[in-house]
Amino acid sequence: MPESEMAGELRRQFARIPRHIAVIMDGNGRWAKQRHLSRTEGHRNAVKAVRETVTTCRELGIEVLTLYAFSEENWNRPKSEIQALLALLKQFLKSELQEMLENDISFDTIGDLTPLPSSVRKLIEETRDRTTGGKKMHLSLALSYGSRSEIVQAARRIAEDVVQGKRKVEEITKETFSRYLYTAGLPDPDLLIRTSGEMRISNFLLWQIAYTELWITPVLWPDFRREHLLQAIEDYNRRERRYGRIEAMETDVSF
Repeated sequence: MPESEMAGELRRQFARIPRHIAVIMDGNGRWAKQRHLSRTEGHRNAVKAVRETVTTCRELGIEVLTLYAFSEENWNRPKSEIQALLALLKQFLKSELQEMLENDISFDTIGDLTPLPSSVRKLIEETRDRTTGGKKMHLSLALSYGSRSEIVQAARRIAEDVVQGKRKVEEITKETFSRYLYTAGLPDPDLLIRTSGEMRISNFLLWQIAYTELWITPVLWPDFRREHLLQAIEDYNRRERRYGRIEAMETDVSF
């Protein structure tokens, strides 16, 4: 069966496909510890999970995939681990560029990239430029990202615009505020997946996930595969997204 037909068959399994899926990729260290390996080996083995998730999301017709790759708190980790993570990031961008181009995927990042080494920033910029215009899917890596910092930065930029007379205070709405965030122009996540079973958000997209459906799995990220992603989407399809509303019941005649 041609790839396009296989993708169509896959999409037909679900009544609803999320526009935007966000993933907190957690558990690399525990995966490595269970196998008496270094944390670096855990990160290295996580690359297959990233590839399989990207491929499956593209086949499903997911518009946006955001992966939490490196938080601003991760800078407190041992220097050797940070260097290994950055080396893996460079390797991933170089090895996957052709795949992104062939599959019409655009690439970008969210987060404060200024602490990253210049060589990494340059590669990110080149990858972003080369993939601009990709229409099948938008792949976003959260790098050196912290949601509280993002919100504070947005508030400062709005305040600067007000002081400079570019915007009036009464013009500031939820929609206006969203346009000052890293994710400006992207739909909010419909589904947030967290691996490793941890029940917390970890300072990730706090503004954007106000009405996002959460799916937590005990599977550690290096073991996360296509079937787990499909389980998450299947569960998403069983949920009723009301955004705070309630459905009127025909039998409810109370006043």
